[in-house]
Amino acid sequence: MNRDITLIKGGIAVDDRGSLRFANEFHFEGVKRFYQVENYRRGFIRAWHGHEREGKYVWVSCGSALVGAVPLDAEKGDLSRVKKFVLSDKCPGVLWIPGGHYNGFMSLEENTRILFFSTASMEETQGDDIRLEYDTWNIWQEYFR
Repeated sequence: MNRDITLIKGGIAVDDRGSLRFANEFHFEGVKRFYQVENYRRGFIRAWHGHEREGKYVWVSCGSALVGAVPLDAEKGDLSRVKKFVLSDKCPGVLWIPGGHYNGFMSLEENTRILFFSTASMEETQGDDIRLEYDTWNIWQEYFR
């Protein structure tokens, strides 16, 4: 699997019947489980969650979110190592965050829904879970001042 953070671009097709969102280059490589996260309000932050081995694919099915990823060895507070992505249902894409990274996100709209596709089973993820405070790398403040 790719060890680099990668955005797999998708698209949207619209006609008289409605719309279709897709990411045709996403192949579910190594996916063992998935889950959906929905925050109760816009601006809510869930961060930072790291894994040495587990990788995650991230898809926003409704709304939009700011998603951040940073290597596990990054110095706390060093924003230069954080990669930021705005994922939206209006411009579909799947973000690949490989093992060896922390990840976090903030809902930018009400009713934002995010699907995470994980490369580790629940058993495999045990002991591969590192959590830090949401403001360890505070990329969130520029969106809500």
